[in-house]
Amino acid sequence: MHLIPIAWLYVALMMAVAEAVHPQGSVLGALVTFLLYGLGPVALVVYLLATPARRRARRAAAEAENAVASAASEPQPDARSESTGGRVAPVRKEL
Repeated sequence: MHLIPIAWLYVALMMAVAEAVHPQGSVLGALVTFLLYGLGPVALVVYLLATPARRRARRAAAEAENAVASAASEPQPDARSESTGGRVAPVRKEL
C-alpha cells in the first residue's frame, strides 16, 4: 500500500530536481512543484484512505472502554468468595 505514495513522491521529486537544474528553472519553483504536485496530493490521499482504519480504532477503543465500565459496575464477591446475594433469590422454608 505504501508503494504508490512513495513512487508518486519519487516522480514529484524528480520533476522538482529537473526544474531546479534547468537553465530557466529556479529552486523556489522546484520547491513549489514538489509541494503542489507531490507532498500535497499524497498527504490528502493517504489521509482519506486511512479514514476507515481510524474509525475502526475509535470504535474498538469505545467498545473496550464500555466493557471495562460494565465489568466495574457488576457486584464483586466478598473476601470469603461468597456471593453478594444480589443475583440469587433467597430460599424460603415451607410452613
